[in-house]
Amino acid sequence: MKPTKMRNSLIYKATFHTRSKQLGSQLSDDLRKKYGKKSVRVIEGDSIKIVRGEFKGVDGKVSKVSTKKSSVAIEGVKKEKTKGDKFDVYIHTSNLVVTGLNTDDKWRISKLEGKKPTEKPKAVEEKPTKKEETAEKPKAVEKTKKEEATKETLVPKKGKKEVEK
Repeated sequence: MKPTKMRNSLIYKATFHTRSKQLGSQLSDDLRKKYGKKSVRVIEGDSIKIVRGEFKGVDGKVSKVSTKKSSVAIEGVKKEKTKGDKFDVYIHTSNLVVTGLNTDDKWRISKLEGKKPTEKPKAVEEKPTKKEETAEKPKAVEKTKKEEATKETLVPKKGKKEVEK
């Protein structure tokens, strides 16, 4: 593919999905060991450290995320105009290291841990004891054939789903 077409598709005419993917940043060594991942998408509330550029060594929290610029604004990182006004400096996510994660989003954390976000934790799902199973057997005999016709259907490309009629 020509370089101009590649540049256009990744920078100037990028879809929201590809722009969102470009907002990834490296994880610190502690978080890498904990989650087994090398990078993560940066969101508001993450604690970061700047490793390159004018503000190298500054720690802070992400205050704004700009998908248009593929960069983030950090609390405390501001520049001053000649008239005295201060404005946010946007720093590209490749120049950052994530030192702390915003844990408000449970789906994000479960994805980082390598679990399926839709699954329930195994501790919540309880199996009935033998006494409970024997007590439920007389009720099971009363069921009609239509009620027993619960099937597991295979849905292509999506996995198994239970369907009850």
